[in-house]
Amino acid sequence: MDFKIVQKAGKRHQLFIIDSVAALADIAGLSQEESSFCKDKIKQEQNLISVNQYERWLFIYLIKDAKTSWQTSENIRKAGAELAAIFNKNKFTEITLTNLSAASQAACLLAEGMALATYQFLKYRSDAKKKSNSLQTLYFTRQSATVKEIEQLTATVAAIFRARDLVNEPLNYLSATQLAKEIAAAGKEAGFKVTTLQKAQIVKEKMGGILAVNRGSMEPPSFSIMEYKPAKSLNTQPIVLVGKGIVYDTGGLSLKPTPASMDRMKSDMSGAAVVTALMYAVARMKLPLHLIALVPATDNRPGENAYVPGDIITMYSGTTVEVLNTDAEGRLVLADALHWAKRYKPELVMDFATLTGAASVAVGEHGVVCMGTAAETVKQALKDSGFRQYERLVEYPLWEEYGEMIKSEFADLKNIGGPSGGAITAGKFLEHFTDYPWMHFDIAGVSFSTAKKGYIPAGGTGYGIRMALDFLINYKKA
Repeated sequence: MDFKIVQKAGKRHQLFIIDSVAALADIAGLSQEESSFCKDKIKQEQNLISVNQYERWLFIYLIKDAKTSWQTSENIRKAGAELAAIFNKNKFTEITLTNLSAASQAACLLAEGMALATYQFLKYRSDAKKKSNSLQTLYFTRQSATVKEIEQLTATVAAIFRARDLVNEPLNYLSATQLAKEIAAAGKEAGFKVTTLQKAQIVKEKMGGILAVNRGSMEPPSFSIMEYKPAKSLNTQPIVLVGKGIVYDTGGLSLKPTPASMDRMKSDMSGAAVVTALMYAVARMKLPLHLIALVPATDNRPGENAYVPGDIITMYSGTTVEVLNTDAEGRLVLADALHWAKRYKPELVMDFATLTGAASVAVGEHGVVCMGTAAETVKQALKDSGFRQYERLVEYPLWEEYGEMIKSEFADLKNIGGPSGGAITAGKFLEHFTDYPWMHFDIAGVSFSTAKKGYIPAGGTGYGIRMALDFLINYKKA
């Protein structure tokens, strides 16, 4: 999707954003009869109105304030998704947006909803050309958006599309090796450094968590290290992002049931997609932040040499772990990456993972479970970003009692707790491998959608990217 600022709307189809009936008078090219028609529609509680002028269409969107500003913003995004469906149905290739409302961000919010709703993954469709959406370009009149806003919107949408593509790729394309190649390609395009550790280097480093999970696979693991370091940065020590890169999860010998479980497990690398997309967006925006991202990647299979329940493994940190469930593999690969992060003496570490069904059960598709040891000011800033982007956070506690639940009789830790508090005991396991300010985001319930809903497509969603990016854009501004 292309976004451009123009001096004049010209003869293109146009979309006007208003926040009062009086603003209809400011719409150029709207006749008195058409204005009366629009007023009648508004009286009938319609806030999305179309006017056919034969040579072009005029669309009017009336903003209705919700209870909070962030709910109003989300309603604008959803209206954008609704409009995108209309435009694509009518085979529009472009449209010009003019913001006549007092909400300065309205045009960008509407465009964001339109763009995200227009996403498609048609790589494997033989009828891709026929199925492709027509809408390609959104124009903004000069008063409707700034150059900086357009640049940020362009980078954000491109990053989310890249993440969605990665999640939607099947395992027979996206192995751990191929994921590392995709990360390297993103770095080359956006301008950040990528270093990839292959299996021999992972063995040399003694990353026992990654190697244990990989034992049942015929494909080697990979460990990708991304770095974006501008000449001047706001942070004296790096912010580290960690993304779970399980490219497919059968559950290992603790085999998952199917359908409705294993059949969507190509999305178990959604955390890796999120952090790759964040690095891509930050580098394209040239944000003044030193960022590092880590992606430990493998698939989890019940192959002939697979690790088994009861095995005791030695992690990269030296901690021994009794494996009681091979389907609790994400925390094992993440733990090695979190220990690796210590070498950077980070200012903050944020990990993203489709970690537990418990998080999905708790908040469903409407938010992200988070927990961590970061300062309260950081937590509040993240929550504020979550509300602004409507990717809301629910914080869970990390009370010491949850740590007791993962103590083992035979090793330092076991990789699962009891039947309750599953999302927290998983977080508590990860906490053991940190000694820095840290936040964990369990995106299990939001990373993959079974059906299109507004601007969220079926398949990979890229959920969490806008929240984290908002946080990074506003980092240390308060």
